[in-house]
Amino acid sequence: MSAGGDRTPCPAPVRSNRFQRLCRLSWHRRGLPILYAEPPSGDALRTQFDSTFSASIDKDGDVSRLAVVRREDRLLLGEVLLKIASADALQAEVGSIFCPASSGKCYATEAAGAMFELGFVELGFQRIFARLDALNRGSVDVVERLRMRKEAHLL
Repeated sequence: MSAGGDRTPCPAPVRSNRFQRLCRLSWHRRGLPILYAEPPSGDALRTQFDSTFSASIDKDGDVSRLAVVRREDRLLLGEVLLKIASADALQAEVGSIFCPASSGKCYATEAAGAMFELGFVELGFQRIFARLDALNRGSVDVVERLRMRKEAHLL
């Protein structure tokens, strides 16, 4: 999968030499009160990272994770994922996390759009949704740019 010209992000396979960069990205996550789950760290982060090399994407709960790197210098900007919510109903969830320094450049929108292409075109999903904190203005902007419909506001 690729997106746009020289400056746009590029979803890329997770490579073993990117683990240290992912650790630094994970450190940024801890400063964000808007995540709905605690990010993994230490051994749990290593286990999650290593599992991306053998991940399948065909049953409920399976996750496809891609690193998002800037084309011009291969800098790791974040990660994007597609998780099967219901294989029977052909539904998946898209999610992402990015280094705060990369915000405002539409990297998350480009990466999520690439995951939509993967989910709808290549994997045949009928519905892809995102869960986010309404206070996370960046995520709200991403789903609005992608023309996703707001279905619920949970308290």
